[in-house]
Amino acid sequence: MPIARSLGTVLAMNLSAIALTACGGGGASTSAPLPAGCQPAAKPKPKRVNLDPPTSTVARSAKLDAVVSTSCGSFTIALDAAAWPKTVSSFVHLARKGVYDGTGFQRIVPGFVIQGGDPSETGTGGPGYTVTERPPPSTQYRRGTVAMVRAAVAPPGQSGSQFFVVVAPDAGLPPNYAVLGRVSAGQDVVNRIASLGDPASGDAGTPTATVAIRSVAVRPR
Repeated sequence: MPIARSLGTVLAMNLSAIALTACGGGGASTSAPLPAGCQPAAKPKPKRVNLDPPTSTVARSAKLDAVVSTSCGSFTIALDAAAWPKTVSSFVHLARKGVYDGTGFQRIVPGFVIQGGDPSETGTGGPGYTVTERPPPSTQYRRGTVAMVRAAVAPPGQSGSQFFVVVAPDAGLPPNYAVLGRVSAGQDVVNRIASLGDPASGDAGTPTATVAIRSVAVRPR
């Protein structure tokens, strides 16, 4: 489910039309030199996930961080439960169930976004359910914004497990994607991951090397 780069080619993250050959299966990775701070990682093995949605919602007053540990270092997402309680509740639920552990960033577009969170490693997978939290018209997707992927035919704000981190100053996206929060620490790690996209692949975002998500840990801020 990729996101289109401009408002004129409105997207709607549909990875089913794009073959991401660098994501999926097992074995060794690295077809390109790794930047300092990255470690070689095996291609994640696909996982089958079929969960029920969370039965409770995180309080809007909750101050939570999600620490994403990857083979290129760790970055922290300050989760915005005040504005996006359903989206944050779902992400916390998935993180605590271990859905993100052992997955990878299957789409890396330098100067645009990095995208991960698909347990199936196909680019079309999810957790077995969706939640919907419609973004207000004023929603913007600027550098450091972490938002949820939506399927091409899904209503605005619907999401499963896949997420993206904006690395462009302004991604220029329409208000169709539920926001999870912002990168509050480790932007250098996000930039490091973003450097591992193949420019020749365009918006397909084929990674030049595997970047594995080791774990996602949610903790009080």
